[in-house]
Amino acid sequence: MSDPVTLSKSGTIAIVEINNPPVNALGQAVREGLSDAVRQAEADPEVTAIVIIGAGRTFPAGADIKEFGRPMREPHLPEVIDRIESSTKPVVAALHGTALGGGFEIALGSHYRIALSDARVGLPEVHLGLIPGAGGTQRLPRLCGAEMALDIMFKGTPISAKVAHAAGLIDHLVEADLLGAAIAYAGELTEVRRTREETRGLADEAAFRTALGAAEQTANTRMRGQMAPLQIIACVKATLEQPFAEGRLYERNCFFECLASKQSKGMIHAFFAERASAKVPEAGRAKPRPLNSLGVVGGGTMGAGITVAALNSGLPVTMIERDDDSLKRGRANVEEVYDRLLAKGRITADHRASVMGLYTGSTDYSDLSDADMVIEAVFERLDVKRGVFAQLDKVMKPSAVLASNTSYIDIDHISSATNRPDQVLGLHFFSPANIMKLLEIVVPKGVADDVVATGFALAKRLGKVPVRAGNSTGFIGNRILGKYGMCAAHMMEDGATPYEIDAAIYAFGYPMGIHAMYDLAGLDIGWDNRKAAATTRNPDERDVQIADRICERGWFGQKTGHGFYLYPDGARIGTADPEVLAIIEAERALKGITPRAFSVEDIMERYMASMVNEACEVLREAVALKPSDIDVTFVYGYGFPRFRGGPMKYADGYGLDKMLDNIRAYETQDPVFWKPSPLLVELVAAGKTFDDLNKG
Repeated sequence: MSDPVTLSKSGTIAIVEINNPPVNALGQAVREGLSDAVRQAEADPEVTAIVIIGAGRTFPAGADIKEFGRPMREPHLPEVIDRIESSTKPVVAALHGTALGGGFEIALGSHYRIALSDARVGLPEVHLGLIPGAGGTQRLPRLCGAEMALDIMFKGTPISAKVAHAAGLIDHLVEADLLGAAIAYAGELTEVRRTREETRGLADEAAFRTALGAAEQTANTRMRGQMAPLQIIACVKATLEQPFAEGRLYERNCFFECLASKQSKGMIHAFFAERASAKVPEAGRAKPRPLNSLGVVGGGTMGAGITVAALNSGLPVTMIERDDDSLKRGRANVEEVYDRLLAKGRITADHRASVMGLYTGSTDYSDLSDADMVIEAVFERLDVKRGVFAQLDKVMKPSAVLASNTSYIDIDHISSATNRPDQVLGLHFFSPANIMKLLEIVVPKGVADDVVATGFALAKRLGKVPVRAGNSTGFIGNRILGKYGMCAAHMMEDGATPYEIDAAIYAFGYPMGIHAMYDLAGLDIGWDNRKAAATTRNPDERDVQIADRICERGWFGQKTGHGFYLYPDGARIGTADPEVLAIIEAERALKGITPRAFSVEDIMERYMASMVNEACEVLREAVALKPSDIDVTFVYGYGFPRFRGGPMKYADGYGLDKMLDNIRAYETQDPVFWKPSPLLVELVAAGKTFDDLNKG
């Protein structure tokens, strides 16, 4: 195996090349090689300047993820960067691809920076519950000020080299021959320029402190509950108030505090879980079918959202509706998304026109005859969906993939309307489909492997996070949601108000409580599902009818201005409603229930226990392949706080034995609902965790 870092010369310019494919991750061997190479180059009397460059497709794109969770080995990256910055000979970082995390920190510690114009740079550590730990929080604000530095670190998404150049973070841009340009540039340099000594970003103290204040507001609202953003703010503030050496030491202490936290462990788990969710057996056995055109049946909220997601990816879309008026509404729903983006200046009129040029509308199913895949997104009723699939079966080419965007219905019941059930799968998008990242790919029995692989290929093209789900009512997410939704209803009838329950869930880290979420989605959806399932409901199961009483008044949530909450004058945030509390009191009196108090801890222990217990059943029945897939589902589809890693990761940290004890205590009060999952019992008996199942 070749050395991960090599040193060569072009005339008087030393070239330090990092070659650790695929992304030149900064593992221990790279750090050691980089430090040694810079030291050797500086000691060479013939060398006048040094160029650091990455081989292959990118400059170092961050830490080596194989080192996560292991003791750090010397040399540590901050010391390596200090060695670079302390060089008495000019050091030029030559950037291409993505210079992220520690890679960008190396560039910041270099004296000069040159980049290909299509390169990108950034500090994404916040997505792992961490902060830049190699001087990034100290060097970046010194160059560009607090506002831009905080924006880069808070968002964690890369910025273009052109934006970085305009901000003074990159000195020169080139279109080609990066190495040649870097050598030529280095040859012109006669002195070093150390970032730690820069002050231009600190010059306007008032603006600096204003940016810190705005960041604090963002951290306490949009990033509520997360530790890393607050640590980033504190470190950036230190650049203004402390010398570099003290500020960098403070940064390092904050970094290790974050690294040791449950939040970082949760977010690192979520990072790996997302990567693992796309690795499914079918994709390993077959290649996806061609996917060059898409059909969407239905132009309502979901159909339009799916259409926008596909158009954004460059896929031509043919939308089918039942009549011309419906088709006009469907097109208007799609155009409305782009009109909002245009009004906000996020796209140009030319871009809007080019995207809509990929759109075709029709009322004739035969216009889908050449589509590679069609996604049905009509009303959530089996008879309606079967009618659509019977039509599709008649007109679509033999190689086409047929998919249903159902959130509950058995795919086998839908596919039996066709003569090609092996080519039908479920694609459960989450609303709004052009924004929400999760895509449940529902795999019924007998479906062809390449059809499943095509579903995952579509997810990748659309930028979605896919999770494989078995064909069970509600699949992974909605099946588990149904269970903890019932738990919330039980607590509400037993004495907790919906507002107390929601407040506890919000404090846990969710963006909203379950009753506010019901109002947002529309209470009529759940009401219709309950009425449809009434004949199959277990008669021994507790039946809470509070939501039905609310719906009977025509109160369906935000869209009617009234649900569990009141929404006066079209408000988006609801207020507590005394009439709803009166309905709850009446239902309690009807059943002879004496209400009792629930603490925040009581609410969340029951809420999480019901969620995890049902998740165990989903695993036991192989509806989900592994616990981490459930974590991905809830982080990306249901607002579960990412810094907790997901419900299964949270349960491991809480203690499966303690959670089982809770469930057994609740079982004495309601043995039908609180039946411990055999899988949970087995794990506790064996002293194992959900993470053990992930590894297995």
